[in-house]
Amino acid sequence: MRIQLLIKESYIETIKNSINSSVFKTLWAVVDGEKQDILDAGRKSCGVFTSSILLMFGFIKERHATVSGTIKDMERSGWFEIQEPRIGCILRWEKKFGNGEDNDHIGFYIGDHMAISTSSKECVPIEHHFTYGEENGEPKRKIVAIYWHENLS
Repeated sequence: MRIQLLIKESYIETIKNSINSSVFKTLWAVVDGEKQDILDAGRKSCGVFTSSILLMFGFIKERHATVSGTIKDMERSGWFEIQEPRIGCILRWEKKFGNGEDNDHIGFYIGDHMAISTSSKECVPIEHHFTYGEENGEPKRKIVAIYWHENLS
């Protein structure tokens, strides 16, 4: 029997199956000698969510707790910016102030103007409009970068 894994199809289904999963809520670390959850019970988990799935499919080399670490690894691993979203691409949204600081945000585009990323309110991955909807004809949260990898083609 010969089996050929369908990486892109499996990758997309894994992203979709992550909705409402609490797997990405917690990441323990020692910070200044003190043990703490550096993801704040899921409120800051988009980097670990995105990087975990990318690592699972061999699209990056390490798991990351931050957007910047994930992006750096993506760029070293062959991801590049494109102009229009494609199913499976990575979206990076503009920074938004919340919880006393500016926050980067990252997630996956799944088609039909929809994305999956972690919610700082629900603290789990959710499906949402890829710009969180519109206000006065403008995106609620602008996309600042769209990343693609040739192995998804």
